[in-house]
Amino acid sequence: MLTHEFYIKRCLQIAKNGLGTTRPNPMVGAIIVHNNKIIGEGYTSPYGGPHAEVNAINAVKDKSLLTKSTIYVLLEPCSHFGKTPPCSDLIIKYNIPNVVIGCKDDNPEVAGKGIAKLKAHGCNVIVGVLEKECKDHLKRFFTFHNKKRPFIILKWAETQDGFIAPLSKDEQKPVWITNTYSRQLVHKWRAEEQAILVGTNTVIEDNPSLTVRDYEGENPMRIILDKTNKLNNIYTVFNASAKTIKLTNSELNFNQHLASQICSVLHQQNINSVIIEGGAKTLQTFIDENLWDEARVFIGKTEFKEGVKAPILKKARLISEQNIFDDCLKIYKND
Repeated sequence: MLTHEFYIKRCLQIAKNGLGTTRPNPMVGAIIVHNNKIIGEGYTSPYGGPHAEVNAINAVKDKSLLTKSTIYVLLEPCSHFGKTPPCSDLIIKYNIPNVVIGCKDDNPEVAGKGIAKLKAHGCNVIVGVLEKECKDHLKRFFTFHNKKRPFIILKWAETQDGFIAPLSKDEQKPVWITNTYSRQLVHKWRAEEQAILVGTNTVIEDNPSLTVRDYEGENPMRIILDKTNKLNNIYTVFNASAKTIKLTNSELNFNQHLASQICSVLHQQNINSVIIEGGAKTLQTFIDENLWDEARVFIGKTEFKEGVKAPILKKARLISEQNIFDDCLKIYKND
């Protein structure tokens, strides 16, 4: 007989299909098992659509089997009306007797209420199967609700000698440190997150678009720091390719706890994940205030000899390192 852990692992696998489309909702997977056979599975639809449990139930051809089945789901089924009706009500409607849950939902609108409702209607509920893995998968969702800020990813590329930009350049565009494959990976990352943030100097010096061009997916929302409101619509970040929010000294006090203030604004905007792509000062601001969760650092094969120094990570734990042709990608977590 296959274990609860086996089926929750399958939920984790299919949940990843929702990456970049469910935001700000969590990307959840659900499967339904009858006599040790999966008879239905589903993952969270793009925002506003059905949740994983609904899609899994809808995938079962013979609904009479549901009364003798087990539903496995990564996250506690919701118990409130949002864009869709409560998933716990649907499980009760179809008299699914057994519910196995990866982890409890910390969202105050749910927070145990879904589990309580299921138990009150006679469901046998098991909670906490592969809880650590499920919470790690749902890190954006849990960070947003528990820490009242987005999940923050720092990203930069540096040369062999530790610079992220030259001191001067001839054109208003990026000076590439990494190869085309690394840059395509960055575009994939952009499609996976809800927002991307840069400072004023990055816009002025590079005139980036901050969109997904080398990978299929939705453009992230662009957050631009512009203390004195000097950036105008001639810059590409203000085109119609994606929504752009500009934060100036009208919204923020740039003299103290800037990263904390930015996090508060993004939380109010219901943004649950953001990539900070530069420049060095902006990245270091988040590092110094210890407001980051993951750092993705490319090291190219070039050298500048002099230039803008790369940020210095603190409390960082290296969790992976890989070569992308002649580039090296190091990924850190904040300890």
